[in-house]
Amino acid sequence: MSARARQIPFDLPHRSAFGREDFLVSPSNETAVAWLDRWPDWPNSGLVLHGPRGSGKTHLVHVWRAMSGAAIVDATDVGTADPGEPAVAIEDLDRLADEVALFHLLNRMRERGGHVMLTASAAPAHLAIKLPDLRSRLQALPAVAIGAPDDALLAAVYVKLFSDRQLKVSADVIGYLVTHVERSMEAAGEAVAAIDRAALERHRAITVALIRTVLDPTS
Repeated sequence: MSARARQIPFDLPHRSAFGREDFLVSPSNETAVAWLDRWPDWPNSGLVLHGPRGSGKTHLVHVWRAMSGAAIVDATDVGTADPGEPAVAIEDLDRLADEVALFHLLNRMRERGGHVMLTASAAPAHLAIKLPDLRSRLQALPAVAIGAPDDALLAAVYVKLFSDRQLKVSADVIGYLVTHVERSMEAAGEAVAAIDRAALERHRAITVALIRTVLDPTS
């Protein structure tokens, strides 16, 4: 067992997500989770979650939906959002298609006492928002960063993903995946699915040697 694998902690707390899955809390997302716990006491009735792809923004949106009953709308379809909903989540502001529609939605939700969560790759001040009124409204919302998954979070995610498939793997396997797979939740899920499939097809145990062949078929 490598020293690195032995040092990875697995004792992270869990939060319910989607009613069935666990959301894992770590230093990379604990501030964002604390803001969810503050709901509905959000300044200006809204919150912006920003961070890199795979950091868990969408997962937190679903956690909030379970709490608030929010409708979830992609930013490319913001014009379809119903301002009559008690809460609305707008995903991926980087792809916002209609700035005027979002501005009016934010105004109507605020007037009605509704709440809005938005996700983006960066804080509103760093997004290419052209409409001055919308830019001002977004920058007035609290913006909370979610960091890329750290080693502890990724390790716990891998343990859970294998456990969900009723598979037990060694700490060496977890440590190898943490350091050799793209650092995102999506990539972790895809890697575990591919490894499980390969183990079944080849009738082999899940080992670092097997994983090497899955991650790099030419090796």
